Amino acid sequence: MGRYLKAFGRFWWEFLVGDTPEIALGAVLVLGLAFWLDEDRILATILLPAAVAALLTASVLRARRG
Repeated sequence: MGRYLKAFGRFWWEFLVGDTPEIALGAVLVLGLAFWLDEDRILATILLPAAVAALLTASVLRARRG
């Protein structure tokens, strides 16, 4: 049973984090920002797309270097 749980955990780690833990952390931060800005929809409309664009730009720049 322990072997299956370990394999299950490794699968999810590889699926969610993969080779770039920085991008996974950035995605968690963007989700946290979305929950934090739940009440202020105008600010969320501006900040969330900007945060996602910055995260995607960082991902592309990292991929081009590697």
